[in-house]
Amino acid sequence: MPRKYSVSAAPAHLTMLDLFAGAGGLSEGLREAGFHSLYANELVPTYAKTFGVNHPDTIVDSNDIRDVDAALVRKRLGLARGELALMAGGPPCQGFSINAPKRSTDDRRNHLFREYLRFVEEFEPRAVLIENVPGLVSFEGGATLEAILASLRALGYAADVQILYAPLFGVPQTRWRTIILGLRDGGNPLEAFPEPIHSAPMRVNFTSRFAGRNIVAMPRSLELPSHTTVQDALGDLPVLGNGETGEYLKKYRTAPQNDYQRVLRAGSEGVSNHEAARLGKINVERLRHIPPGGNWTDIPFDLLPAGMKQARRSDHTKRYGRVHPDGLASTILTKCDPHWGAYFHYDQDRAFTVREAARIQSFPDTYVFTGSRVDQYEQVGNAVPPLLAAAVGRSVSKALGVNVDELTRAV
Repeated sequence: MPRKYSVSAAPAHLTMLDLFAGAGGLSEGLREAGFHSLYANELVPTYAKTFGVNHPDTIVDSNDIRDVDAALVRKRLGLARGELALMAGGPPCQGFSINAPKRSTDDRRNHLFREYLRFVEEFEPRAVLIENVPGLVSFEGGATLEAILASLRALGYAADVQILYAPLFGVPQTRWRTIILGLRDGGNPLEAFPEPIHSAPMRVNFTSRFAGRNIVAMPRSLELPSHTTVQDALGDLPVLGNGETGEYLKKYRTAPQNDYQRVLRAGSEGVSNHEAARLGKINVERLRHIPPGGNWTDIPFDLLPAGMKQARRSDHTKRYGRVHPDGLASTILTKCDPHWGAYFHYDQDRAFTVREAARIQSFPDTYVFTGSRVDQYEQVGNAVPPLLAAAVGRSVSKALGVNVDELTRAV
């Protein structure tokens, strides 16, 4: 069962709203940093259900945000303008993504950030947080990002942007997020961004300059502890065979082996959402040829998919990948399909389960995902890693003059 939170679990002045909330990764991390989400808006019913199950004290609204009256929401919550601490959210990012097949201002999703700004104008929160993909920086030559920042400034916020690399904050996967922060009551918004606490290998393959400067957050020290590895994240979870399901709540394989496991297991009595999707016979045979850290190039030619037989061996290096236990996982996407990336377990002949994907995303084991298995993979893959959100939340709370370190978990 998910943990039960009460409103009193966070300081009364660290209230927040979460718009475009998904399954709640951003709210979960911000909760761990001392914030309490009063209201969340999420259009997809299965995502909204997962959010509600795990955040029972939050009003979860699955109406289209374009049809929601922000003034009525504020009245329902009993908040005066300026009383809310934080407005958080992530407008749909597919239209901004550097990987989208068509990146156009005609994509109506690209303008949903205006709905977020409409709520900002109504609530006048002390701080604002917008998260998105790195492709936002280069979209329309940076004009969209500049429009967001200019709109926040027009509403009275000092605002700035950074691109954060999740492994630098304890998350064991190569995931990047663009974070926009704004402060209403003065102060330097750049001081509200978190400092990296880990070192990790990185490769920047997107536009990282905006307004004449590099906006990728980098570690200030060369002596930070190394990144969390895939084995650090998964080593205590139950062993499963290909297609194995079993009991819904499974016993842990071992006692916690490291701080990451201890933190994510806090309050958990077992492992849920841990069932192995069944790979077809041909994929099982392919997998047997792939060593940890290997990929499709390790598969004998006669076993390759027809399309891959024409590929250069330097192409698609993540496809049919088996993760290395001592490395970082590929970015968790909306399904752990081996044709999409390196989603084979390092020492078990199967793909990642939903729980393993959630562990790699840094969700606590008490976080329950609802709906079909397809729904669950989508919820996990689309989420903001809670550990990354928690790091941002702690730095924002300090910028607001609140030190909540004793309420948070540290990894």
